[in-house]
Amino acid sequence: MRVALKIAYIGTGYHGSQIQPDVGTIEGEIFRALTELDIVGDPKDAGYISAGRTDTGVHAREMVIAFDTDKPNLAIPRVINSKLPKAIWAWAHAEVPDDFDPRRGAISRKYRYVMSGEKYDISSIRSASKILVGKHDFANFCSKEGDKNTIRTIEKIDVRVSGTLTKIDIQANSFLWNMVRKIVTALTMVGSGVRDEEWLQQMLEPEFYEEGLECAPPYGLTLMEVNYPEPIEWTEDAYSIRRANEVFHEYTVRHRVMAEVMDHLVPKE
Repeated sequence: MRVALKIAYIGTGYHGSQIQPDVGTIEGEIFRALTELDIVGDPKDAGYISAGRTDTGVHAREMVIAFDTDKPNLAIPRVINSKLPKAIWAWAHAEVPDDFDPRRGAISRKYRYVMSGEKYDISSIRSASKILVGKHDFANFCSKEGDKNTIRTIEKIDVRVSGTLTKIDIQANSFLWNMVRKIVTALTMVGSGVRDEEWLQQMLEPEFYEEGLECAPPYGLTLMEVNYPEPIEWTEDAYSIRRANEVFHEYTVRHRVMAEVMDHLVPKE
């Protein structure tokens, strides 16, 4: 039987989602849990596929994975979570067709970038974001991967203010390596007055204009959704979600306290 899972994780402290030798990764922890529970023997032999990859320090709310198992009764969130660290948890599962491929089968993905918005003109960022919507060549907004096609279609960009923070949601048919983080950099350059909309339009014409962009920091980026053409009948695990909320509360409290401590470490001018 082929099983799909929705996985969430805090990427801080991990060298990305994709398994690598000698470093801690999200997949490395998932593989260890699945094999220790004897849900799969070898992930590759079980046809393990994920919906994509995230870089070092990037988070996910809804990374979709799928694999074959002859023990579907064990391939459920609360069982798998018993072998995962607190920063990684499964929260929904589904039985899927034997040929289900969470990466190639996806029709769109949505990412959210959260940043401090205190020093940017949000109206300028909103206006500039409209230029990027649609089908374009995003060669100037990615880290090159050989001869990979750099044309993508951004379906929508939503920019919202929440207190002192700004949230930028970007949904596209698919994304290039570092594409979201470089788009965020470009939008903040316009929002701070360093560049204008004419420059941004030029950046979408890489055959005539080429300029490198730094990536925005990874800690603000989260993979929010992966969408498929056919609805998947997900079963959410209430216990796993409740437990994750408890962990999040502990995590949030700790970081709020640390923010206050750090504020006290520097003498006021």
